[in-house]
Amino acid sequence: MIRSALLWASTNPFTAGRLPRYGFVQRAVRRFMPGERLADAVPVAEELQADGFRLLMTELGENVDSVAAARAVADGYLTVAETVARRELDCEVSVKPTHLGLEQGLEVCVRHLTDIARSAPGIVWIDMEDSSCLESTLEVYEAVRSEVENVGLCLQAYLRRTPEDLDRLLPHTPHIRLVKGAYHEPSELAFEKKREVDAAYRKLASRMLRERRAGRMGRVCLGTHDDAMIQDAARVAGELGLPATDWEVAMLYGIRPEAQRSYRDRGVTVRILISYGAQWFPWYMRRLAERPANVGFVLRSMVRG
Repeated sequence: MIRSALLWASTNPFTAGRLPRYGFVQRAVRRFMPGERLADAVPVAEELQADGFRLLMTELGENVDSVAAARAVADGYLTVAETVARRELDCEVSVKPTHLGLEQGLEVCVRHLTDIARSAPGIVWIDMEDSSCLESTLEVYEAVRSEVENVGLCLQAYLRRTPEDLDRLLPHTPHIRLVKGAYHEPSELAFEKKREVDAAYRKLASRMLRERRAGRMGRVCLGTHDDAMIQDAARVAGELGLPATDWEVAMLYGIRPEAQRSYRDRGVTVRILISYGAQWFPWYMRRLAERPANVGFVLRSMVRG
């Protein structure tokens, strides 16, 4: 019930317009993002890199309403690419297709993504949004991948079709980031029970590691804070003899930093996602919905101020 309420809040215009104005909400979100500007994110990225972490950066936002707005977002990511290179950061970027103009036309999004990938020093990750965008997002990935190699795609374990989507992508030797999924989807499209989602995630992660060992995949990135998933993946990777550079765990800035350091110290490659931008409220609600236990953590942080 908590998860459903959080997902409802993430898409409700009234809550999205009112709640971010409250100081207690702003204080809570500071634990999970350094600020709204790239200039806020860069010093944090430098500190994390010095502490032995790899980095992933995204500007929050989605569903732009014009080609000009999408172009402005793309230009912002070109600035990120230039900043990353100049600061010598091991930092990749993650983008949402609707933030880059998917709803203004497939070709618009493809053009912007290709521009970013050609400028970026590392992989440009395409986030997966809700299921209404899924097919067009796959088409965007395939079009961009035909032009450049350094593009990866996020897949969501809770969607029933994801194993078939992975089959479709394997001819491209894809870089894949696997997450559980954080949108409200109908039961005919997505698993609803936690044990089903966990089982799907575990099975897909194991398969991706085996495909990597066989040379049919690029980098395997597991986006999760779930200890059981990470430990299971580490076991499979060890059995396959995969080096640490062949797979990594992506975790969110500000969530379970002790666990992030623990995995780093055990030799797991940890990449921390740093988010910034003014359009943070829907993202924040979905992050809480992914793991409702975080709600208690947020409430405690708000009390502490």
